[in-house]
Amino acid sequence: MTMARNARCHCGAVRFTVEFPDETLRGSRCNCSICAMKGAVMVYVPREAVTVTQGEHSLACYSFNTGAAKHRFCKTCGIHCFHQPRSDPDLFAVNAATLEGVRPYEDFPEVSVNNGQQHQLDNEGMRLLAGTLRFTPSPDGKWPHEGW
Repeated sequence: MTMARNARCHCGAVRFTVEFPDETLRGSRCNCSICAMKGAVMVYVPREAVTVTQGEHSLACYSFNTGAAKHRFCKTCGIHCFHQPRSDPDLFAVNAATLEGVRPYEDFPEVSVNNGQQHQLDNEGMRLLAGTLRFTPSPDGKWPHEGW
């Protein structure tokens, strides 16, 4: 049984649905140059599991270096929606924050970080782990430096 989730960019110009094999979402991050800057938790699905339902004309595509990865983002608000990873172009890595009802910090308190700086396609096919990011909620729920 599959689980369909609605997703959208920040401004709502781009809307899409994602079919997951079940309710379990497995998030990861990457430390390559673009992923480190975007800082998103990504959830991988087959490309055919993503259907843009509104605003395909609002999606821009960014590609660099080898040109294999295709990063799609909203031209209006700039939010990264999903990308076709270099390591497996038959997949889309969906930005978990775009998924309706998903809270990236709370729902993924521990996220593995793939070592994209030493990409597996440049490293004899070995997928390396750079580390793990952990989210620990503040005990009082306040920003550590309120008043800044």
